[in-house]
Amino acid sequence: MTTNTNVQGIDVSHYQGSVNWAAVKNDGIGFAFAKATDGNTYADPQFQTNWADMKAAGLLRGAYHFYESNDDPVSQANNFIKAVGSLAVGDLPPVIDIEAYKGDFGGVPLAANVQTWLNIVEQALGRTPMIYTGPSFWNQYMNSSFSRYALWVAQYGVAQPKLPNGWNKWTFWQNSESGTVAGVSGSVDTDIFAGSMADLLALAAHK
Repeated sequence: MTTNTNVQGIDVSHYQGSVNWAAVKNDGIGFAFAKATDGNTYADPQFQTNWADMKAAGLLRGAYHFYESNDDPVSQANNFIKAVGSLAVGDLPPVIDIEAYKGDFGGVPLAANVQTWLNIVEQALGRTPMIYTGPSFWNQYMNSSFSRYALWVAQYGVAQPKLPNGWNKWTFWQNSESGTVAGVSGSVDTDIFAGSMADLLALAAHK
C-alpha cells in the first residue's frame, strides 16, 4: 500500500471470500467497510464473520447496504438494521450505497425513498448514516439536499475525486477497485479517509 498522512482502508463483500483481517491490519490498513445487505431481503453471507473479525483485528469497522431503487426503502432499512443489530462506540457510521437505478419504488422519486431509508436507519441505530455514491450517478438521479450526510465518493484514476452535487468535501474516497492488500485474495476496493487516525477515531466515537 502507498502511505500518506491519510488513513488507508478497504471495503469488502462476500466476493472477497474469507479475509485474514490480522494480515490486513498489519499491511497498514486502519479501517474497513463490509457489505451487510442488499435490497429487501439479501444478507451478505460473509458479513457476520467479517464484522466480528474486523473488530477482533483492531480495525475500525463499518457496514454498508446496497440500495435497490425499485425495492421498498422501509424493508431495505429493516433488512440492514437486522443484520447489523447495533453500533457501538468505535464503529463507523452506517452506509447506504446508492449507485444503480432500476426504476422508482411505488412511484416515489428515488431521492425521497433514499431519505426514508436514511431516516429509519438513523432512528434505529442512533448514528447519522453516510452516503456512498459516484458523482456521475448522483448528479443524474439524485439532488443536492443531502449535504448533512458525510460523503463516501467513488472515483478511480484521478488525483482528487469530483464532488457530487450538494457536497463541498468528501469524508471517504474509494480510489481503486483493483487494490492489493495482504490477507485478501485477489483485488479489493481501496479507500482513503480525509484526515488522521485521531480524526477517524473521533468519527467512530460519536454516538
